[in-house]
Amino acid sequence: MEPLADDDVRAVLTRALGDERGLAGRLEIEPDALDHLVRTAAGDARRALTSLEAAADIADGDGSSLVDAETVARAIDVAAVRYDRDGDQHYDVASALIKSIRGSDVDAALHYLARMITAGEDPRFIARRLVISASEDIGMADPSALQTAIAAMQAVSFIGMPEGRIPLAQAVVHLACAPKSNAAYAAINAAIADVRAGSLGTVPPHLRDGHYAGAKKLGHAQEYVYPHALEEGIAGQQYAPDVVDGKDYYVPTGRGVEKAIGERLAKIRRILRDR
Repeated sequence: MEPLADDDVRAVLTRALGDERGLAGRLEIEPDALDHLVRTAAGDARRALTSLEAAADIADGDGSSLVDAETVARAIDVAAVRYDRDGDQHYDVASALIKSIRGSDVDAALHYLARMITAGEDPRFIARRLVISASEDIGMADPSALQTAIAAMQAVSFIGMPEGRIPLAQAVVHLACAPKSNAAYAAINAAIADVRAGSLGTVPPHLRDGHYAGAKKLGHAQEYVYPHALEEGIAGQQYAPDVVDGKDYYVPTGRGVEKAIGERLAKIRRILRDR
């Protein structure tokens, strides 16, 4: 788990140049080019081999059997955006994209988006992550963020790549620059935790269905107050089961649209619970 010594990285590259499982001796590499590969690998054999592979591809494309310093310099730029879409870097870069959005660093987020696009990442995977981020990290602080993310997902499916990069970029910019709130995300997690812990209770009688035979005799829906008949449009009646009545799952932040929501919600809760 420690970085390799330069001599070890050099040995790996030399073996890859001659081994039948590697380049099988079909290319030569100049000493200064090999030195550059070793230095830029920073003790990571996989990075060194990826750069060597990119250099070999460039040399083949140029019709040359020699990897020189210029070829290596070009190859390192290519290798920098290569990552195994089924391996660790796939998840590392995807995680960095979402965390950069969460941290409101739009430039870092665009960098990671560019890496994923250039590496050939499935744009539908990117779009799905953005939709989740819009609800998990932004939520009601900017409800339009989810609309933008879904629109980007639909646009990518409709127009495909490479043009799909444009709506994806628009979504990343919107999400990264938006005010942040995970209040809705935290609220549903807390509610689910209570349900799983057994905090269920029965539905209050006035909320139960009153349309089936015998419902009236059981007292179902008899004392229900229709909110639209009131000036405020809010009835001071119980909605939650007794076991969780009065519990606040949703705690809005003071950021973005959620600031106004929080002010209205405080008034709503006072009316609901003043009974």
